[in-house]
Amino acid sequence: MQVDIRHFFDTQSSTFTYVVSDPPTGRCAVIDPVLGYDCASGRTNTEAADTLLEDLRDRVLKLIWILETHAHADHLSAAKYLQSQAGGKIGIGEGIRWVQNTFRKTFNLDSGFAPDGTQFDRLFHDDEIFQIGRLDARVMRTPGHTSDSVTYVIGNAAFVGDTLFMPDSGTARCDFPGGDAGVLYDSIQRILSLPDDTQLYICHDYGGGGGRQHMNVTTVGEQKKQNIHVGGGTSREKFVEIRTRRDATLSLPALILPSIQVNIRAGELPPAEDNGVSYLKIPLDAV
Repeated sequence: MQVDIRHFFDTQSSTFTYVVSDPPTGRCAVIDPVLGYDCASGRTNTEAADTLLEDLRDRVLKLIWILETHAHADHLSAAKYLQSQAGGKIGIGEGIRWVQNTFRKTFNLDSGFAPDGTQFDRLFHDDEIFQIGRLDARVMRTPGHTSDSVTYVIGNAAFVGDTLFMPDSGTARCDFPGGDAGVLYDSIQRILSLPDDTQLYICHDYGGGGGRQHMNVTTVGEQKKQNIHVGGGTSREKFVEIRTRRDATLSLPALILPSIQVNIRAGELPPAEDNGVSYLKIPLDAV
């Protein structure tokens, strides 16, 4: 069946968001939408999300699904805003409950926050099939970067989140809570078991560290041959060594503290306090 895929790039977070549609029915899904956030002022903005909404209106598409590949640590999700403007159900992997439990403790969230995934409309399990119009979408559980990471396989396309980058940038880091380099290796092998011509749509690209143009699509075959961390038949043991050594040099993402608090709530800001203002917590000397 025909699948239409369009990408949108957020320059602040180097995030690719995708609109996946079934042209005959006009039904679509948005994958990994971005809510703008300015650290200095604490202000959010919906510019990136409004661009998506304009595209949906121009093409007369009906939003059925808002899909998260995981609870991102490098940008805030616009899922709730999109839902408020265009409807649709918000879905994520069922591992989100583990992530919520972990960060509920980190941020000392009160009893009003339930770490059970109920903030989302659908918690996907491994190999679950759901529909976008006439299109079948399959969920592959691909943890390792985070415990809730999933890949969405739609036709000859797979949306891999942060699990894989472009071949010259390697793979996701594994030093966040719930991360595990060995588990990530196993997840990547599962993705690489798809046909070689499967197109892999990545969530982030930073120009390969060499200033090249931002790119968002590769293939299983290219990753098998060229990925600097797992290509060429790299063993599990060697990958764990490479990934662990690399992770030890990385700083935390600039937006990890604000983004996690929003993203474990499916893109909803923390409840407003008695003055009508929402606040984000910054744990001192704890992360």
